[in-house]
Amino acid sequence: MLSTFVQGFFLSAAMILPLGPQNAFVMQQGSRRQFHLMSATLCAISDGFLIGVGVFGGSALLSQSTLLLQFVTWGGVAFLFWYGWGALRVVLFANIEQVQASSTAKNRWRVIAIIFAVTWLNPHVYLDTIVVLGSIGGQLSSELRPWFTFGAASASVSWFFSLSLLAAWFSPVLSKPLSQRIINGFICVIMWYIAWQLAKQGLLISD
Repeated sequence: MLSTFVQGFFLSAAMILPLGPQNAFVMQQGSRRQFHLMSATLCAISDGFLIGVGVFGGSALLSQSTLLLQFVTWGGVAFLFWYGWGALRVVLFANIEQVQASSTAKNRWRVIAIIFAVTWLNPHVYLDTIVVLGSIGGQLSSELRPWFTFGAASASVSWFFSLSLLAAWFSPVLSKPLSQRIINGFICVIMWYIAWQLAKQGLLISD
């Protein structure tokens, strides 16, 4: 059982560590100390739920649903381009404090909406959690599946809270105008790069 937990933990960690929309948003909120723990919690809960769905039978359904993948893919492309543009505005405006006051996700419900978008409109999340982890965990016996799921979900919790707390710890440095310009420029590049990759993937799915 312990070996199954460890297997789930490290496989999930390998999927989460590459920088994506979730990680970028959690890091951004941590650097500003704005609902960063809530952001980490919601990302971890979403991942844990999707991993559980995949392990207990959802991987086959998603693999066969081309329409669902198309919907999520193009919704994700639109959102990531929009969010990347918002980050670019922060870089380009001369008065960065004014831009942050108007565009930073300070409202709790707006933060929840963005977390929903970066998680549920990102096909890579479904592929990593439901398809890949779900397929691996689904091959285990019924006694071992909960341990695999728990291990994979634990990796998600550990990563998002570590990222959030570390960014908040360095907030005095990261919250400076120059640092925020650098962070937002980095986030813009990441969001637009992932959006471009998703767009190419969406065109392949439609063929």
